[in-house]
Amino acid sequence: MTIRLRTKMTLLAFLIVMFSVTIVAVVVSWQSVQDFRSELGRRALAIGRTVAQSPLIQQNVGRPGAEKIIQPYVERIRLATNVDYIVVLDMNKKRLSHPVANRIGTIFAGGDEGPAFADNEYTSLAVGVNGEAVRAFVPIKDERGIAQVGVVVVGILTPSLGEVLLEWKSSIYLTMILALFAGAIGAFYLAAHVKQAIFGLEPEEIAALMEEREAILAAINEGIIAIDRENRITLINPAARQILGIAEEELLGRPINEVIPNTALPEVISTGSSQFNQELVFNRKIIVSNRLPIRWREKIIGAVAVFRDKSEVRRLAEELTGVKKFVEALRVQNHENLNKLHTIAGLIQLHRYQEALDYIFRITEQQQEITAFLTRQVKDPAIAGLLLGKMGRAKELNIRFELDRKSELKTLPANLTASDIVLIMGNLLENAMEAVLPCQQEKRWVKCGIKQDQKELILWVADGGPGLVDVDFDRYFQLGYSTKRPEGRGLGLYLIKQQAENAGGKIILRSRPQQGTLFLVKFSYEGVMDGATSARIAD
Repeated sequence: MTIRLRTKMTLLAFLIVMFSVTIVAVVVSWQSVQDFRSELGRRALAIGRTVAQSPLIQQNVGRPGAEKIIQPYVERIRLATNVDYIVVLDMNKKRLSHPVANRIGTIFAGGDEGPAFADNEYTSLAVGVNGEAVRAFVPIKDERGIAQVGVVVVGILTPSLGEVLLEWKSSIYLTMILALFAGAIGAFYLAAHVKQAIFGLEPEEIAALMEEREAILAAINEGIIAIDRENRITLINPAARQILGIAEEELLGRPINEVIPNTALPEVISTGSSQFNQELVFNRKIIVSNRLPIRWREKIIGAVAVFRDKSEVRRLAEELTGVKKFVEALRVQNHENLNKLHTIAGLIQLHRYQEALDYIFRITEQQQEITAFLTRQVKDPAIAGLLLGKMGRAKELNIRFELDRKSELKTLPANLTASDIVLIMGNLLENAMEAVLPCQQEKRWVKCGIKQDQKELILWVADGGPGLVDVDFDRYFQLGYSTKRPEGRGLGLYLIKQQAENAGGKIILRSRPQQGTLFLVKFSYEGVMDGATSARIAD
């Protein structure tokens, strides 16, 4: 894997360096040709001025037989200056001198000579039989320097770009070899650095990992948002968009506070401390979030938040609570049945068969009566099972348990579920039984009921326990607060309050010291109830 990556990097560096050197060589050569042509143009102009200002030229141009005097003179200058040609023209464009003798006396027709006959001095680039040439045109004046009598044309052949490259090939080859050698060394160290930075992975493997990461993030039910040190969003998965109710828009690169106000992710970056089970309200949703700093090489480079909708967390907790209650009910029922079987077995062993039959008929009748009542009055089997299990639990603890025989539950409010009732009644009954356990026998009683009419549903639980001390009753509904010392208490009433608030219910608490406690939880069939979510009455 490492050899493949390094070979690819080296080959890529070779190609890049070779291409770059080639481009540089072409550009430098082209520029050199342009500079060389400019220099040749200046040289040609200087020679042309010298010829044009010669008295011999000025005196003879335009006179009959001038070519016999001008040709030898101009040819000597051409050979001395090493130019390709010097042509002297009269005002009729007749050649009075030329390196090729048979062209003397012919008419010049280069196409670029017009301005020179209007007393202009300049250079031009022309393509002839022998190739490109720089030509300088210099007007010739008479002896007085007033009237123009002719034109001097000086031409110097220029090398082409290919000829320059061919001439410099040795230097170009040497430069390319040195550049390729340097590129190979650079590629080796670059490949080593890249390999270390990407953990020795090939590019296609990195692409595969990115695809796997996207698939994993999309499959996770928890919302995930990450930011960098500038507090800009670098990652957000589909679950986060769904939980937060954010539309399908581009969020990457945006400041986190523009998307989720009051988030603590920037604080996590600044402090470097993790935050667990923190609550945040967003779009009227309560979100439970864990926030952690992202560290790389002992430096904090960002922060990530993993969160869920609290209602979903609560739903799972309620389901777990309901399962536990059912298991407890079965355990109590099994224990009670064992006691009954032992009693029946004892009566049979004592040969008291009639009494055994009477006992069987009595307990069967009681159980059938209770079961029939719950089945008839409480339509939801989970709630009926909870009440039946609590009856058995109370009998096991020697607590008098009374269920209001006027209890009825046919339908539930639209914003309430059977799991909600299981959670509320289960916790209230458990708290009530715990409250009366230390009391004398006459106070060891628990009563409960479910009242329903067309407007509201009322759940109530009363006990004969010691009541609540004279403190702020709202504290009993706070998470973690409990008058019982063991760790992990103080959750039941908190869950009841949260569930009642979510369903628009109202909690009423009545308590008298040494006379017991009454909890009422009301839910409306017509929507959220008026008044405070929770209330208390202490007499």
